[in-house]
Amino acid sequence: MDFKIAARMTSVLAIGAGLTATLMAFSQRQGPEEAPIFRSLDPGGDPETDGARKELLRCRDLGAEALRDKDCLKAWMENRRRFLKPSVSGRPTTPASGADATVKP
Repeated sequence: MDFKIAARMTSVLAIGAGLTATLMAFSQRQGPEEAPIFRSLDPGGDPETDGARKELLRCRDLGAEALRDKDCLKAWMENRRRFLKPSVSGRPTTPASGADATVKP
């Protein structure tokens, strides 16, 4: 192989690698990423749920320490109970079947 051809191939590869590195550097985000902030859609409401919400937010801010905090464990248990409680009748709800649900040919 001729020395000129090898030098050209090496320079083309070096320029390609430099352009690739430059494009990757520009495509990456600069600066720290922001953590998402979750806010309630209903700012007012029941004082009982407002207190529970504040307790859950406090536990979230504690991080790993919340696993040893008795108040956090109690708040999590109460929150699970509130969302996972069974329906009043004990049966799952089914969609209403009526005149709207039937398709006439």
